[in-house]
Amino acid sequence: MDKSPIVIGSDHAAYQLKEKIKNYLTENGINTKDIGTQNESSVDYPDYGIRVASLVSAGEFTRGILLCGSGIGMSIVANRFSNVRAALCNDLFSAIISRKHNNSNVLVMGARIIGDVLAIEILKSWLETDYEGGRHQKRLDKFNNLGNKEN
Repeated sequence: MDKSPIVIGSDHAAYQLKEKIKNYLTENGINTKDIGTQNESSVDYPDYGIRVASLVSAGEFTRGILLCGSGIGMSIVANRFSNVRAALCNDLFSAIISRKHNNSNVLVMGARIIGDVLAIEILKSWLETDYEGGRHQKRLDKFNNLGNKEN
């Protein structure tokens, strides 16, 4: 399992799940940078999605985790940033395939959709699965180069 640091953020709906995920990561020797939120008071999820995605996009972190009520909003926000491949994973298969085929670097989960136990299992699968590369790389290259004028 890759032990490089992970940046994590959530809105108020997923605050409790974020704390449980941080504990799991710490217990497994993975440092985290928690960019918030720090309680269950209502916040705007894009603020936290932007913070995590911008750090991953800039290369300051190779991986991130975003959590909100459904995971949908955080996914939309994060995928607006270059070099971010945010995958909404509310099941084990999605977590595994997002790493194997898409080399996802931001895991997104919906706290109101999945429970704590499943969230940790999804996280484990995501952390332990390697990118296969090969035939998948040419597909990643296509969307990584969307901003180039040659396309």
